[in-house]
Amino acid sequence: MLAALLLAVVLALPVSAPANSWQAAWPRTDFSLHSVPLEEIISGGPGKDGIPSIDAPSFVSVAEMLARDELAPQEPVIGFAIEGDARAYPLRILTWHEIVNDEVGGRPVAVTYCPLCNSAVVFDRRLDDRVLEFGVTGKLRKSDMVMYDRNTESWWQQFLGEAIVGELTGSRLKAIPARLESWEKFSARHADGKVLVPNGDVRRPYGVNPYRGYDRSQTPFLYRGDYPKDIAPMTRVVAVGTQAWSLPLLRDKGRIESGDLVLTWTPGQSSALDSETIAEGRDVGNVVVQRKTGSGLADVPYDVTFAFVFHAFQPEGTWHLK
Repeated sequence: MLAALLLAVVLALPVSAPANSWQAAWPRTDFSLHSVPLEEIISGGPGKDGIPSIDAPSFVSVAEMLARDELAPQEPVIGFAIEGDARAYPLRILTWHEIVNDEVGGRPVAVTYCPLCNSAVVFDRRLDDRVLEFGVTGKLRKSDMVMYDRNTESWWQQFLGEAIVGELTGSRLKAIPARLESWEKFSARHADGKVLVPNGDVRRPYGVNPYRGYDRSQTPFLYRGDYPKDIAPMTRVVAVGTQAWSLPLLRDKGRIESGDLVLTWTPGQSSALDSETIAEGRDVGNVVVQRKTGSGLADVPYDVTFAFVFHAFQPEGTWHLK
């Protein structure tokens, strides 16, 4: 923590005009501490908590959801298990809430999804001696959601899990291995698991994609920055740390081994950012990324995002395009 605070002090710049306009809504945020230019942070439309996080999630069993037949087999979910506690978070819900604060297998987690980046990442909410709770600022940086923790009201870059404004600037959350997979695959892997269901909020049309046709566009929305040179900005890539593989490459090969990493692709998952109804989105397939260990293959954190996102946040990263 001390190192993170020292970094924040070194990188701190005078409070600028954007911070002056934000201060009324964010009186607890220390805008004198930031690791990125504040001018890079822009409004995404909604205000603070205008996109409400889910803080008291409700679940039903996999068996009950299969009986309800509410989720199409190909619908995308974020799925993972901790200490035998397996849970699925459908994008039909996360598209409208973007963050779920939960506890899985006794571990506090934040399940996050940024539609404009198609970035689905699960984080451990523990930082040093505190458990953080996250909400949505309504701001974007390089088209990626800016989260905030309700403990200090520091602002966090979702794609990186890194605090970029406020008291905790420079701190990073630990990513937890999770899969962006079809409901069919999750329910087959975890027949005894649980699946997130709406909390009775009838104002939101769960299952509808408010970003219809977005992933077929030529350029991203509300993005300020340059584009990668050798790949179209809206091409999906599989990002693992500072490396990225183009999804078309992985789809063509089906399996790629790189060092101790094993990446696989299989068909059968709808895009959440294509058709008006998520269940009817075109098939973008399922990606699994695992690491070879002495006891077999183990899941590692990864993200199926867009090329412009990886370029924006890993400008010195390594590309695998062919």
